[in-house]
Parts: sequence; structure tokens; C-alpha cells
Amino acid sequence: MNKENNYCVIMAGGIGSRFWPMSRTEFPKQFIDILGTGQTLLQQTFSRLENLAPKKNIFIVTNEMYRTLVIDQLGIAADQVLCEPSRKNTAPCIAFANYKILKRNPKANIIVAPADHLILKEQKFIEVMEKALEFTANNDALVTLGISPSRPDTGYGYIQFDDSSNDEIKKVKTFTEKPNLELAKQFIASGEFSWNSGMFIWSLASINKAFSKLLPELNSLFQDQKEQFDTPEENEAINSIYAVCKSISIDYGIMEKADNVFVISADIGWSDLGTWGSIYTHIKQDKQKNALIGKNIMMYDSEDCIVSMPKDKLVVLQGLKGYIVVESNDTLLVCKKEDEQKIKQFVTDIKIEKGEKYI
Repeated sequence: MNKENNYCVIMAGGIGSRFWPMSRTEFPKQFIDILGTGQTLLQQTFSRLENLAPKKNIFIVTNEMYRTLVIDQLGIAADQVLCEPSRKNTAPCIAFANYKILKRNPKANIIVAPADHLILKEQKFIEVMEKALEFTANNDALVTLGISPSRPDTGYGYIQFDDSSNDEIKKVKTFTEKPNLELAKQFIASGEFSWNSGMFIWSLASINKAFSKLLPELNSLFQDQKEQFDTPEENEAINSIYAVCKSISIDYGIMEKADNVFVISADIGWSDLGTWGSIYTHIKQDKQKNALIGKNIMMYDSEDCIVSMPKDKLVVLQGLKGYIVVESNDTLLVCKKEDEQKIKQFVTDIKIEKGEKYI
């Protein structure tokens, strides 16, 4: 395989509201060393993908306000940072990258990945991606990376595949968004489902054909401006496109409708790090199953908590069971772990009642 034809697109425009108060609009979770590893989530993702494509072929799609953050953290050329003027979900984001890459290499083979996922088994990830890239280089196919499920989790989307062949890359039958527990148990028992990781592999030719067929209105907006990409006029073109294009996900717009979708499933030690609860499972815990981020946290009669504090702050907690306790940016959150899905609503309420200062 010609590695020079491999490109990566990292989607890094989200604000991570479920990680409030650590994740803020001006400095969201992908730019934070949220696990205390010495690297931010974006840096980890970029480093991982450098094994699959030349550094110059890795593009970051993000919001205009994060341009400097991306360049500072990754040390890449300014023209590798694709800045969206507004958030319009994943389909416009991917179309933007497609037309940028088209000007440079029409033979491109592309990986699309979110900036904020954790992958513990990196060598396995690389092996799986290399197989997927080989497949998409030789077939008109849209491939999604499936995660071998370890439990009937209701927080993930599921992919059903055709299990009649022994091929590692299987034809996709259906996508299901976040099922209830009973349905999730049925999915796991059948052996025909993977979790949807939100990572994709395809040739530029295949994904552009899919956009043309399934999202023609969106595609025509980019097609009309294609000569402006990778030129000084690119920013003006993107502003005009985003002013009128609809907000739609790549899953809904293309993956759930296309007839050439495949999945390659693997156990890569993956988590989408979508909530504080998902962080809890990846941090070393004490004997009482408390996960502590901070150097001066003292726990008494407490168990099953996740506590994140500024490194120099002394914090003493007593009598807590199953709580999230986070202090960041002069803001304190205390919330039951079982209610962590309410954090997004807390952020909405704060924005209405207290303004943007705390968001």
C-alpha cells in the first residue's frame, strides 16, 4: 500500500459539555490532559494516526476559535487546520476535509476519527486500520470501525452485520441508536452486533460518490466552490457554504442509507470518553473504588466516587458514595454518578440563568 495516499481527518470541534466544569467552550476536553498521561486527547489521537499516514497528510477540522490551540498542541502547518465558522455536525465537517484533500490527492484513502477517544491497544488499532485501508483502496466501500462489545451498554450506538461469511470485514445490515437495556442484551446475545465507534475508513472517490448520491444539496454547495479549496479564498468559500448548509450527521445522512457499508470489528481498548463515568473506569482506583485526580485528596467513609481537583488544592471528603466531585475554573460540581447525564442540562440551565461566564 502507498502510505503517501493515506490521509487522516481528526474531528475536533466539539465543546464536551458532559465534562463540565473541566471542559469549557473556550478550552474543551480534546485539548485537556484529562487522564493525566502527559498528553491531551488531541495529541494522543494525532500521535496514534501518525503510524498510518504522513504527518503532512493529517488534517484537523475544528472551530475557528480553536485554531491557535490546535497549532500550539500539535506543531503542524496552519493549512492542516480546517476551521469551521459554526458547528453543523459531522457531514459538512467531513465534506470540508474531502474537498481540501481532493485538491491535493484524488487517489486519497482516508481515516476519519474523533479527537477525544481513548484507545489502549494501539498496535491492534493500527493493524485493524491497515486492513481497512487495504480494503477501501481496492473496493468501492464505506467502512466503519466497530468495537467488539463487552457488555450490553445503552450509551452506544450498535451496528448489525452479516455474519454469514468468515471475512473479517463484514457487510452492515442496520444501525441502531442507543437501545434500551433489554434490546442491548438481545444484541449482545445474537453475536451479530458491534458498538459504533464513530470512526470511518474510505477512499476519497467512494465517499464523494456517496455525498453526491445521498446528500446532493450539501455536496453541490461544496462542488460549486471546489476551486477555492486549498487557496487563499478557502476561508471565504467555507463561510458562504456554512451560512446556508444544513446540520446533519454523517451517520444519518450517508452511513444509514448507503448500500456499500461494511464494518471491521475489534477489541482495541476503546472508550469514547463521553462522560465522567467513562473516565472513572480508566483511572486507577483505591481500595474503596474511588478514582482520584489530584495530589491532595483525602477520602473518609467514601466509596465508588470520581474526584478531580486542582493539583495544589487540599480536599477532604467524608461520607460520599457514588458521586462525581469536580473543581475546575473556579467552579465546583457535585453530582451523583448515576445522574451524570443531567450534567448537559445543568450546563444549559447555567447558560440561561448565569450567562456565558461559567460555560
